[in-house]
Formats: sequence, structure tokens, C-alpha cells
Amino acid sequence: MFKRLHDTATVTITVDGQPVRARIGDTVAAALLAAGIDHCRTTPVTGAPRAPYCLMGVCFDCLVTIDGVGNRQGCLVPVREGMAVATQIGKREAGR
Repeated sequence: MFKRLHDTATVTITVDGQPVRARIGDTVAAALLAAGIDHCRTTPVTGAPRAPYCLMGVCFDCLVTIDGVGNRQGCLVPVREGMAVATQIGKREAGR
């Protein structure tokens, strides 16, 4: 879906247990899109997949679990080496 214009330094993150190469400086949401991952969460009522939409912290469609902490907006969090990202299934985690 998306293609990089230039090669640059990368880090490795895991997404749902699978290694994904991401460019240094990318956000989690951008890394997911560049890796061809088509959604990062599902809705609590219907289970419909949701993908990053606004990429600026307004819509909350990019919520993921990062290093065990849920409800993180992937569009606002830069990737770092060894980061563990998990698809968020259903309703948000209470108290986070």
C-alpha cells in the first residue's frame, strides 16, 4: 500500500509476536502501515477492524498496546528498538 522513497536506518519491533522492520523516526502507526498491517484494533461492539486514520492524535483509531500498556495512540509514539506492539482487540482497557 505504501512505499518508502529512500532507505534509512531501521529498528526491529514486534507486532503481535512477529518481527517488523521500522524506520528510525517513524511512529508506530506509520510503521504498521508501511509493513502492510491493515488494522491495529477492533471495535468492541461489532469487532470491525480499525486502521490509523488521522495520524495526528485526534481520532483514536490507532490504539494499540505498547510494551504491555494499552490504549496508546500509535500515531504519537515513535518506534524504538525492541518495542513490543500488540493489536488491541475489543474494548479499551479500564484504568489506563
